[in-house]
Amino acid sequence: MAVEVLTTADGRAKTALSRRHAETWFAARAAGRDLPVGHAAPPPRPARPDLPRLLDPRDVPRRRPGTAPGRLAILHAVAHIELNAVDLHWDIIARFTDVKMPIGFYDDWVKSADEESKHFNLVCDCLEEKGSHYGALDAHAGMWRAAEDTAEDFMGRLAVVPMVLEARGLDVTPGMIDLFQNAGEDRTVDALKVIYAEEVGHVAYGSKWFHFLCGRHEMDPKDAFHDLVRRYFHGGLKPPFNEEKRAEAGLPPDFYWPLADRKTGS
Repeated sequence: MAVEVLTTADGRAKTALSRRHAETWFAARAAGRDLPVGHAAPPPRPARPDLPRLLDPRDVPRRRPGTAPGRLAILHAVAHIELNAVDLHWDIIARFTDVKMPIGFYDDWVKSADEESKHFNLVCDCLEEKGSHYGALDAHAGMWRAAEDTAEDFMGRLAVVPMVLEARGLDVTPGMIDLFQNAGEDRTVDALKVIYAEEVGHVAYGSKWFHFLCGRHEMDPKDAFHDLVRRYFHGGLKPPFNEEKRAEAGLPPDFYWPLADRKTGS
């Protein structure tokens, strides 16, 4: 199931398949007949549509967020992030099956992949309402780098993707909601509020299973997190941090403040 999603290129088709597989998984769980967790070979990179063009982050045009084109560019970037998140969650399911994990691990990431699929479609609906679509603008080519860097390190993947990258979403989404609220774009505000509420859970799943593996290996979670983020994440974490939502997701300040880029927060 995971590999089928990863090898589907079109965004709407990928997310439809993702949601269908999630429904199949949870229907089986509810009926008391768990689907077997087998083994598969996920691709190094997921299939992608021909558009958007993927550029080096330095080459993606910067637009002023206070303008209509700037807000459109933000929405397009969010759609791109959500599509990558769909693949990241199915990839963590398929890539690390050599590590024996409780069935609840798969419940959490199938649910996350399903929610990210919903998020992608919500944002695409907003883009299309504005006469645009996903693929109309160029996008960031670095989104899959964290997955490639941690392809052979399960704990590294949990540390960097949900506990750093998705936690960053908790920091920046309230500002985006305010931006679109001020512009009177209610449909986009509603979509972002759904994303914001559900992303807390995704960060929490990362923290939960990271702590689970630390317990299994008798490692100090905070020290392990710091070591892995310094190894795999490029650059310091950027304040200001949404300390309330991070705490709700199981990320205390002593996990992320020691990794902060102090120049950014000054």
